[in-house]
This record gives sequence, structure tokens and C-alpha cells, in this order.
Amino acid sequence: MVVLAASMVTKTGKALVSRQFVDMSRIRIEGLLAAFPKLVGSGTGKQHTYVETENVRYVYQPIEGLYLLLVTNKASNILEDLETLRLLAKVVPEYVTDLHEEAIATAAFDLIFAFDEVISLGHKENVNVQQVKQNTDMDSHEEKLHDVIIKSKIEDTKAVMKAKAREIEASKLERMQAERKGLGPPSFPGPISTGGGMRSGLSSTDNDHTPTFTRPEPSSFGRSARDQLGASKGPSKGMQLGKAKRTSQFMDSLRAEGELVGQDEAPMAVPGAAAPAAAAPVTTDPVAIVVKEKVTVALDKDGGLENMDVQGSMALTVFAEEAACLRVALSSGQNRGFQFKTHPNIDKALYNGQNLLGLKDPEAPFPTATQLGILRWRLQTTDESSVPLAINCWPSVSGRDSYVNIEYECSATFDLQDVTIAIPLPALSTPPRVNNADGDHRYDARKSVLLWTIDLIDDSNKSGSMEFVIPATSNDSFFPVECTFHATKTLCQVKIESVTHTQTGAPIKYALQSELTTDSYQVV
Repeated sequence: MVVLAASMVTKTGKALVSRQFVDMSRIRIEGLLAAFPKLVGSGTGKQHTYVETENVRYVYQPIEGLYLLLVTNKASNILEDLETLRLLAKVVPEYVTDLHEEAIATAAFDLIFAFDEVISLGHKENVNVQQVKQNTDMDSHEEKLHDVIIKSKIEDTKAVMKAKAREIEASKLERMQAERKGLGPPSFPGPISTGGGMRSGLSSTDNDHTPTFTRPEPSSFGRSARDQLGASKGPSKGMQLGKAKRTSQFMDSLRAEGELVGQDEAPMAVPGAAAPAAAAPVTTDPVAIVVKEKVTVALDKDGGLENMDVQGSMALTVFAEEAACLRVALSSGQNRGFQFKTHPNIDKALYNGQNLLGLKDPEAPFPTATQLGILRWRLQTTDESSVPLAINCWPSVSGRDSYVNIEYECSATFDLQDVTIAIPLPALSTPPRVNNADGDHRYDARKSVLLWTIDLIDDSNKSGSMEFVIPATSNDSFFPVECTFHATKTLCQVKIESVTHTQTGAPIKYALQSELTTDSYQVV
């Protein structure tokens, strides 16, 4: 057989999609299609019909208000023509759910590519519907690899920029402390090394001598540090103009690509990325303690827990030398399954026996203006009751639509803030129709993801749900569902009872910062 052209036309003869397979002029093809409506008559109503003229044969099939049409030469095998027509009739609904003119025009290029997979140079290919769909949907491995490399470079650059910013802030604190005491740069008088690489997390309650710490705005902190430095030692040398200009140009390029970057913005969580070191809070108290915790959760589609990993740390910063000789008293709950590890220079016997964190030499001071990790903990479990936020996604297909119900249930004993649940979607021409949602929602067309946000989950909204509808698609298209949130308390039940001087036993005031964040939280 030789197929001259394949087309979808209206009953008035308007060609919506047309593809020619042999070397013919466009005017010739348009003339053949224009003559078709005048030839249709006696064959109407049959499953498969054809009409012959002096030069060509029209083999066509009615599909709702349209015709699927093959134009072949008269020497073509009519049985093969009908087999090709049946295959095309099965292919068309894979790309167009509503067979009307607007939908056909929207999917015109997809249909043309599909026709090319079925017919090559006028001859039918030995393929089925699944193979046609697979070939037209096939993506480029090289393009994926390129995107991964570009994303990795951007993330590496962000990490370097944040590390440099932390170094600058730490240098400012050291100079400020040295100027206030009239001494040179602070140094640690013992063999202790900083506990770098700590991961985040820990919760606490306030005592009379433990003021609640509120994280300052980065801009106000910058002004405070500059004001104190300026008052003590005059104007300082700023950053070089060229370097600042290059940094600004790079940030502008990131913004142009759709990345949310900025000095005051929180970094986007990237699964598998290293957690940045916790910064010491800026405070007028002589001691600052940062306790952080990161949670990684993998839930399966059926609602079970595949794995949960919790990693936390406690870091200490001393700002006043007279408060450098200290001990931290802790109290803890059951903490079933948690494993704790102290810094090598912390007295393990003192911690295990009295729940006190102090140096092996009670007369040795902690380093000043330097953040030191003093305690770490970890939990790995498959116990579903340990999950702070359970997420279930229930997609189902009804007719030509996919209905998706997604719900959350919070079992944490504390509030969760800025909860965002991201549901991936196939490429859509229009946003999904959201029937109801507890909270806010937004469709990101560039990333093809539906973002469901709840500002605060507390006792008043421990559970919630959202329902939305899109054109029918595979249930696997809605996974993995990703979630991010943070809290001011942690899963590990450890709190600071007091901070006291090792020699006098007097209480020492301290500022406390506690935070729980997500590292990777998915339904897969």
C-alpha cells in the first residue's frame, strides 16, 4: 500500500490535522481534501467506508463529529488501508480526550508525530498503540544529564556563597568581641576542636533566667554588627566593587531562570544536599545555644512508612570569657530508639551519670565567639506512629478525568509551620480544577506542580484534605509527593534545664534557638 496523506477533517471539509507521506505539492493535497466532502454519501453510517475517484481512494472512518481520513492510490491494498485506519483510530484518543476542533488543534503536533510513527514514506510500520505512545513520549537522556549538571552547579555556588557569608559574620563577631574586651582575636586555650558538620534540631522550655530567643531579621543583624564595629574602631574596609558586581550579576541570572534567590531568603530544601552549619544567634546574653533537628521520611503510596531518619545536634557559643567555664544541665523524656553522642572533649561519664554537658577538665573554659557542637543524636525507625505528619494521596480515574484526594494527619505534639505539600502533575494546558482545599493552593505551570500550603498546623487543624481534577492520566503521575515544614520544637524530647558556672555554681543566662526542619519528606 502507499498512503499519500492522513488527515482529520470536519464534516464540512475543514482539515484540522494533515500529514502527507510522499512528495506531493501542498496545493494538490489541499485539492484532494477539499473534494472529499462532495464525495461522501452512500458510505455514511458504516464502520469503515471508502470512496474512489479516477486517481485516488479515500478511506475514512467517522469519529464523533469528525472524519479520520486516509488518501491512498488506487493500487493500494484495501485490507491494509483499513488496518492502518483502525490503528490510527486507536492512536488519536491517546492524545485527544475531547474530540472537538479546539482539542484537535491544540494536540496537532502530537498527532502529526504519532501519524509519522504509524506510517513512514507511505507504508505502514509494524507498531502498536503502546509503541507509538512510547516513541513519541521518549525524552533525551543527554538533556536530563545536562539539567542535572546545571542544577548541581547552581546548588554548589549557593553553598559556597552561604559559607562565605557565615565566615564574614563569624569574623565580625570575633572582632566585635575582641574590641569589647580590649583583647586580640580570641583563641581557645585547650585542645578542643569545633564540632563542625552538626545537623540541626532540639526543643526546650524557658526558665526565669532563660529568655525566649527570637531570631533577628538578617538586615537588622547586619546593621547592629556594623554599628557596633563602627563605634569601636571606625570605618572598616568593605568588599571590593568588582566582586560585588559579579555576585550581583550571577544572582540576577539565577532569578532570570526562575530560582528564588536573595540575601534574606531561606534556601530551598534539596534531597541529599549537605545541611549548612547552624549559625549562633546574636544576643546580649553571655551564652547562646542552638539546637536543631532534621527529619527525613519516605512514605509509600499505601500509607505505610518505608523509612524515617532523624538527626539532631546541640551547639554552644560563648560570648563572654567570664562565662566560658560552664556546664549545661539537660532533662530528657523517653526518647525510645534515639542514639546520643557527645563531643570527644565532653565528659561522657558526667553526661551518662548526671545528664550534664561539661568539659573533662572542669577548670578549662569553652572557646569564645566560636560555635562548638557538644551533642548529637539520631533515630532510624519504621514505626508509623513516629511520623510527625502522615500524607495520603488517593488518585482515581472516572471517565475522562482523574480525581485526586490528598490528605494530611498531624501526630506531632507541637505546631508545624509553613507546611507545603507539592504534588507533581503531567504537563497541562490549563490549571487543575481544585474542588476544595483546607489551606491555600497554587499551580506552578513552569514546574508542572500543584502546591498546597498550610501556614500553621496546630490543635485546631490536625487533619485536612484537598481534592482536585485534571484530564485522565496514570496514577503514577502524581508521585512522588514532597513536603516541607519547620517547627520551633523537636522530635527528640531533650530540653535545657540550666546553664551554670563550673566553679561558682551560679546560673548563667543564655539565649536559645530551637528548630525542626525537613531534609527529604516524600510519598513515593
